[in-house]
Amino acid sequence: MSVSAELRNNGVVKNVGEARETPTGAPQEELAAGVRSDRSTRNRVARSLLDHGPSTVAELAGRLGLTQAAVRRHLDALAADDVVEAREQRVYGTRTRGRPAKAFALTDCGRDAFDQSYDKLAADAMRWIAEREGGPQAIAAFARARIAAQASAYRDAIESVSPDKRAEALAKALSADGYAATARSAPVGEQLCQHHCPVAHVAEQFPQLCEAETEIFAELLGTHVQRLATIAHGDGVCTTFIPKISTDAPASTAGRNPA
Repeated sequence: MSVSAELRNNGVVKNVGEARETPTGAPQEELAAGVRSDRSTRNRVARSLLDHGPSTVAELAGRLGLTQAAVRRHLDALAADDVVEAREQRVYGTRTRGRPAKAFALTDCGRDAFDQSYDKLAADAMRWIAEREGGPQAIAAFARARIAAQASAYRDAIESVSPDKRAEALAKALSADGYAATARSAPVGEQLCQHHCPVAHVAEQFPQLCEAETEIFAELLGTHVQRLATIAHGDGVCTTFIPKISTDAPASTAGRNPA
């Protein structure tokens, strides 16, 4: 059974038959326990990449309480099953000396192992809407209606905090909907990072979903926002720049999703 399949079925254990001695004297059931432990740890590594986005070996080791050597071993196994891939780490601001450490991210296969089981059905429905109800404009109208229906909880979260806490509140509300979102400081503003997108594969074909989401973020936060990267376009994280929010700044048009 592949590692990606194990991500879907964390409780599944391979049948190892009755315990028996190996040539080295180790009981077979002890070997099976070791295999189960490895699978469990690899699931944790993959889940950490889902929740936090592309990460270096050192970052994974720190989050999971493992040695870097152990993390590399599990990453090698996940890469062999096309669950993760190595990427050049993006550097923001001044680059330091030396080559940046490689970052590891989930592949499409790795993301599929979580909760994107209905992508084809959703994409088929979107195509049907486009064909029967008016093309791209109908898709855009659907996308806006969809995100507006979700926005009530986001609005409540944002309105309950001070302006300087709005991005963090929105991140928490998005995380409750499965987007594994975080907010972090950036020059002259903040970055809202969504490390998971449940509709990423559909959004690859229908960017109106990303555009509608960006528009609602601007409306909720009361400021222009700019989408810098999206999972749907092959980036490791959906990243939205939010300029420093003024208490009296009116809402404005959202930045469009990059092509």
